[in-house]
Amino acid sequence: MNQNETGKASNKNLQRRLVVIGGGAAGFFGAVNAARMNPSLKVIIVEKTSKLLSKVRVSGGGRCNVTHACFEISGLVKKYPRGTNFLKKAFYQFNTNDCVQWFEERGVKLKTEADGRMFSITDTSQTIIDCLMREANKFGVEILLNSEVKSIKRDEAGRFVIDLSGSRNLISDFICVACGGYPKSSMFEWVKALGHSIEEPVPSLFTFNIPGNPITQLMGVSVEKASVKIVGSKLADEGPLLITHWGMSGPAILKLSAWGARELANRNYHFSILVNWIPEYNEHTLRESWHEVRNEHSAQKIGNRNPFSLPNRLWLYLLHESGIKEEIRWADLPGKEQNKLIKNLTAQEFEVHGKTTFKEEFVTCGGIKLTEVDPNTMQSKVVTQLYFAGEILDVDGITGGFNFQHAWTSGWIAAKAIAGNIENT
Repeated sequence: MNQNETGKASNKNLQRRLVVIGGGAAGFFGAVNAARMNPSLKVIIVEKTSKLLSKVRVSGGGRCNVTHACFEISGLVKKYPRGTNFLKKAFYQFNTNDCVQWFEERGVKLKTEADGRMFSITDTSQTIIDCLMREANKFGVEILLNSEVKSIKRDEAGRFVIDLSGSRNLISDFICVACGGYPKSSMFEWVKALGHSIEEPVPSLFTFNIPGNPITQLMGVSVEKASVKIVGSKLADEGPLLITHWGMSGPAILKLSAWGARELANRNYHFSILVNWIPEYNEHTLRESWHEVRNEHSAQKIGNRNPFSLPNRLWLYLLHESGIKEEIRWADLPGKEQNKLIKNLTAQEFEVHGKTTFKEEFVTCGGIKLTEVDPNTMQSKVVTQLYFAGEILDVDGITGGFNFQHAWTSGWIAAKAIAGNIENT
């Protein structure tokens, strides 16, 4: 080896290294941006499975709900049941506006749907995956699959020694932990060993099981807008509601599951809900308007005339649950059954027994305590040169693209901090 070759080898050995733990949205976004912002940085992603960007691929029915058209920070932070104050600072650095611009600068145009969710105009998550993979290839990000982290320690020189499955290890100057949420606190042991504390993880974004209830026979029926309240709590929300073969889903239910994640876990997922199928009314106002509704349709059979624009199968179910025969005329509706129908329309009660994970989009409430992380850099306050991004933090949003927005934001902030930190280490 000549002198020039020796010099090149020496420089390569001295190259600063960042290892990103996790090949999901937050980890990938952090890795490609760090490599782009500082070309002298060697970036390696380690992913414990054989797949990259798994949630990106399956979210939004395979279309990837990139973010949500919520462009004011004050409104955006209200979509996160946990992490509001932390995110106020983070979103000033990288928010929805920046996210849209980042993807569009790389040839990925986003569109906004009626409910505010934003997708690629191609309507396929592969567009987002291809964009991120191009960035990784362009800036030389190395990817190690089937590589699970067993432990992290520091050597005498202050560098991280990462013990991987298969008796392998990596030496790194910086680490960004972006491995997603864990369902059990025991799975955080390798992080806790670094000195960090964990908020106990519990599921968020789940559907409600209502076993044995006749409502489940209406699986596939959806209501454009319903309001749902959890009995014995302040938890209430509204939005589209979907009836499934196990119970209820849709944005109204998923939002409630996020806001009530800890309380519902404490109840062991056994609780009652009140559903208002026509939230433009409450029981009192519907009762006041009932005479008018009844007179307008007096000669018609009640089963043939649904004045509230509800799906027909749901209307017939509500009549049955109220003891009303479909053939009866509106004019002949008895008072007792009428009162029961009004109650069922505006405050029908269901017993929930258990939950079901929402598709493959598992989200947890819990993770690294936010008091131990600097929101301006995503750097640990406990261990220098250790960073966090994504769902490993005790931050989670409601459904609609908000969890991805947090992933992009935290990954970008960590990347910027690490890329700018190299000159100081």
